[in-house]
Amino acid sequence: MTTATATVLDRSDWTERMRAHAARTDALTAGRRQRAARGETHPVDDFLYTYYSYKPSLLRRWHPGRDVALDDAADAPHAAWRWYRAEGGVVGADTDAFLAEKRPLVRAIRGILAGALGRTASYGCFGMHEWAMVYRDRDTRHPVPLRLGAEGTDAVVEAHDVRCTHIDAFRFFTPDAVPRNRFAPTRETQPQMEQPGCLHAGMDLYKWAVKLGPLVPGELTLDAFELARDIRELDMRASPYDLTGWGYSAVPVETPEGKAAYVAAQREFTARAQPIRAALLARIG
Repeated sequence: MTTATATVLDRSDWTERMRAHAARTDALTAGRRQRAARGETHPVDDFLYTYYSYKPSLLRRWHPGRDVALDDAADAPHAAWRWYRAEGGVVGADTDAFLAEKRPLVRAIRGILAGALGRTASYGCFGMHEWAMVYRDRDTRHPVPLRLGAEGTDAVVEAHDVRCTHIDAFRFFTPDAVPRNRFAPTRETQPQMEQPGCLHAGMDLYKWAVKLGPLVPGELTLDAFELARDIRELDMRASPYDLTGWGYSAVPVETPEGKAAYVAAQREFTARAQPIRAALLARIG
């Protein structure tokens, strides 16, 4: 940050944005916080907190974003945060220090975001990744019964062309499911294989927003979180699990009607994800 080039928000502006961000975060995370207080879990909603390991308190932290500074902010919490610096009473992200320390991470994120942003979306997977995670395995990943039973679930996998492109879904495939996948994604090939129709690639935008820390405005991080939450719901509704007891109707991807519904939702998520992806990429150049 240099005050000569940064957009400087006056105190009334940044305090209101910080207040609105906290209120929006509290509304989005209320279910998780209430369950945690009661020692309860949820097979769908908890994923965003357990898999990504980001607590609601971290999500509640508002960043103004790259090249945006806060005026009259000596008493702002940002003044004590890492990767921020003050010039007089103006406080903003120390972009140079962050990029220098996080150079390998930022390079990797840039490659993944740019790859998916410029690639044509693919809609032929029909959510088979969740099915492949329990294929020929009687110990399911979630404490929820299988909608079609074990044999029925295996039959669905065997009837489909499994074409998962995302390493962080593929790495959970059962050993018998691995050779059934058309692709063999790896961490090294992720920038070349990431594609915008993938549900997990869309959910990961939340992860990238958090990892880019002070460069990403809080409002954009919450947009990514909301997208991830909505995608996760479809991911599980289209999975082999029976979630009717939790209030979720199935998207039966083993049927033509279910496939059509799944693809329609994928297209909507792609349309929501691409502007977020572009905005994140713009923050790192």
